[in-house]
Amino acid sequence: MATRAKKSKMATKSKVQGEGDYEATRRYRARTENFLAKGKVRKAAKRAAPRSRREAEDMAAAEAAGKKRAKGEDPALRRRSAPRVEPSTRGKTREK
Repeated sequence: MATRAKKSKMATKSKVQGEGDYEATRRYRARTENFLAKGKVRKAAKRAAPRSRREAEDMAAAEAAGKKRAKGEDPALRRRSAPRVEPSTRGKTREK
C-alpha cells in the first residue's frame, strides 16, 4: 500500500516528462555545477584517458564509427563569434 501512495505522489509532482522535464533539468544542472565546483574534472579526465596504446586505438575506432553515421558537426562549434562593434555615431548630433 505504501508503494501505491508513493507512485501517485510522484505522478502528481512532475507533470511534464520527456525533453521538457524541468525538474530533471534542475537536478542535472545542480549535479553538474557541484561536480565542477569541487574540482573533479581533471581527476575524471585522467580516469577516462586510455591506459594503453591498444585502448587508445579502440577509442579512436569507436569515435570514427560514430562519426561515420553523423551528418556532421554543428557549424556553430567552429564558427567564431563576430567581433563586437560599437554602434556608429557618425551623422548624429549631440543635444545640448
